[in-house]
Amino acid sequence: MPMGLSELRSTKTKKTTKPSSPSSTSPHAHQTLTLPQFLSMARKSSLLKQSLATIVVVLLIYAFLNTFLTPTTTAKLETALPSFSSASSISSDVFASRENQLNFPGKPVKVYLYDLPKRFTYGVIEHHSLARGARPDEDVSKLKYPGHQHMGEWYLFKDLLKPESERFGSPVQKVLDPEEADFFYVPFFSSLSLIVNPARPASGSDKPVYSDEENQVALIEWLEEQVYWKRNNGRDHVIMASDPNALYKVIDKVKNSVLLVCDFGRLKEDQGSLVKDVIVPYSHRINTYSGDISVEDRNTLLFFMGNRFRKEGGKIRDLLFQLLENEEDVIIKHGTQSRESRRAASRGMHTSKFCLNPAGDTPSACRLFDSIVSLCVPVIVSDSIELPFEDVIDYRKIAIFVESNAALKPEFLVSMLRGITTERILEYQKELNEVKRYFQYGVPNGTVNEIWRQVAQKLPFIKLSINRDRRLVKRDLNVRDCSCLCSNQTGIITSL
Repeated sequence: MPMGLSELRSTKTKKTTKPSSPSSTSPHAHQTLTLPQFLSMARKSSLLKQSLATIVVVLLIYAFLNTFLTPTTTAKLETALPSFSSASSISSDVFASRENQLNFPGKPVKVYLYDLPKRFTYGVIEHHSLARGARPDEDVSKLKYPGHQHMGEWYLFKDLLKPESERFGSPVQKVLDPEEADFFYVPFFSSLSLIVNPARPASGSDKPVYSDEENQVALIEWLEEQVYWKRNNGRDHVIMASDPNALYKVIDKVKNSVLLVCDFGRLKEDQGSLVKDVIVPYSHRINTYSGDISVEDRNTLLFFMGNRFRKEGGKIRDLLFQLLENEEDVIIKHGTQSRESRRAASRGMHTSKFCLNPAGDTPSACRLFDSIVSLCVPVIVSDSIELPFEDVIDYRKIAIFVESNAALKPEFLVSMLRGITTERILEYQKELNEVKRYFQYGVPNGTVNEIWRQVAQKLPFIKLSINRDRRLVKRDLNVRDCSCLCSNQTGIITSL
């Protein structure tokens, strides 16, 4: 039977009616959200996202560490980063690791030791021994290097002869392949070569059979045949010439090299400079003081023992003798290089508060470093002196500098020293005790390592000079080279 109109409308109404929301029939019927409720929900969502992000970052870091930082790599990083745990004083943080000294972590400066003909190394020792009456030795490498104030050349040579595993703490790495080297060390015993022929030849010898000048010339001839010398005109070579007269005949042939010198007293402006060269200490000849920091057993105010008459700047010594030799608490006397003189000097320095250090033939002298290891406060009267390792040592804390003209005024020097309090002297001694290892060639992390650190610091300038030379087409030889930096010409007056 056909539907009626009313039934059709009813059916259409049922079909088009939307189903009701479950919430409309549940106890939790839909309600309108307030602003606080909305903000609370947003915060919960944000925290959830942050937590997920943190978990992802942690997982990524873990994956990176597990992949790249193996035990070997970690060990390398540990050695490349400086350690400051024990850096409580100047003497504890200089040699913390090789790479904490220099340019690029993980890239230690590399040094190659030239295998020189024996005439330049052990041959020099042999001739020195023969000139003093010794018998020839079949194995010259067993000969002992004789003790003298320029023994640094022996200690550096001996250091590079060691296996790399035994050179712990060295700021430079020894390499066996010259292609890997940043520097080339030339181990000629130039200072010993100067004194091979004694002033008094051994009995039975007519004339010297050794010639230092001939050896100098032969060294240059040998170097000029080496491909690595010719490659950069010797700029990346390191040569020790600590005696002021060492290599005097051929100094212009090696002036491009990094020279290890005690001062610039005999060098011209274009031969030596603070920019490219390294000031090294003399090897002290006095026994290191092993007593306590104290003035109780130091009854002498001022001590000096050395050659009274010197040339050039050393002429001040005779004038100081005349001023000081009659002072009651001052010991100043003439002495030469001998075992007896060294014993007397040891006793004198170990029992004195201050030690006089005037200029010698050149601005520096071995006596300064004898004073330091004796904890005898150095009184330096040398206006043009250059000092080793001044980037890490403030010499005003360990020494007193007196301008030459002031030192020659009657009563000035002794009056000044008598006015220094015991407390101040003890402060000087404490500082001397802290830094004395820098002046001891034979101790671990002593002079040898510090010299290598200084050499390593020259590398950026050496590379600059090499690259600059390669691009220059023509150089005006009348213009001083840019590496020239003259030594101090002014002197320092210390106010106490």
